[in-house]
Amino acid sequence: MLPEKQKDPLSLAALIGANLIPFIGIFFFHWDVKFIVLLYWIENLIVAFYNVLKMAFLKTDHATGNVGKLFLIPFFCIHYGGFCAVHGFFLIHFFRIGTPTSPFGSSNEWWGPLIFIQILYSVIVRIWASKPPEMIWAVIGLTLSHGVSFVENYILGQEYKTSSMKKLMHKPYQRIIVMHIAILAGGIFVMKLDSPLPLMIILVLLKILFDLHLHTKSHREKPEKTKARDDGQSFGKIGISD
Repeated sequence: MLPEKQKDPLSLAALIGANLIPFIGIFFFHWDVKFIVLLYWIENLIVAFYNVLKMAFLKTDHATGNVGKLFLIPFFCIHYGGFCAVHGFFLIHFFRIGTPTSPFGSSNEWWGPLIFIQILYSVIVRIWASKPPEMIWAVIGLTLSHGVSFVENYILGQEYKTSSMKKLMHKPYQRIIVMHIAILAGGIFVMKLDSPLPLMIILVLLKILFDLHLHTKSHREKPEKTKARDDGQSFGKIGISD
């Protein structure tokens, strides 16, 4: 039996601290709402990076589980990458980030499903070239926050023993769909009102509260008793929702 899940004050503090960084951009660097929304889009890529690490470190009971990772990890990268690419492409056009260009970096399209990675790469380049220089600190803060949570909860908290490939394949989609519908709706509303400061502050505060809710829910779940069965089923059935 695994030891009882311990409290995670360090990852919680890192989460709150990283989410407070946008306030610096708002008050000292005069960020408007489009940079706040794009920062949260970049966070999706950070989440994906650590999710790939979780999939790689996941403990499996059978050799087929490790073999399955060789297929599921690339599949996740292409599928989730395409999902983020379309989302990001919509944002840069809606908020008019950079100059209008094709989503492809060159006239040569990448082979097969890798075209989604090509689109994602093009979107990242465009967003990164248009970002305010000081946004790098917010990105670093979010990266460190998710990194602290990965080490404290997933590795030291031994969540890699109780999670499943099915859960790891689904969770990032749940986060991006729920959070970014709210963030995008709020961002559009704030932009229509010419980015008033009080509403931008409310938008960031709502994102912090939502992150805290997801964090608490994610790391207070009971261990899965049927992990081995879910791992086996996940190789044959992959979906976006449970």
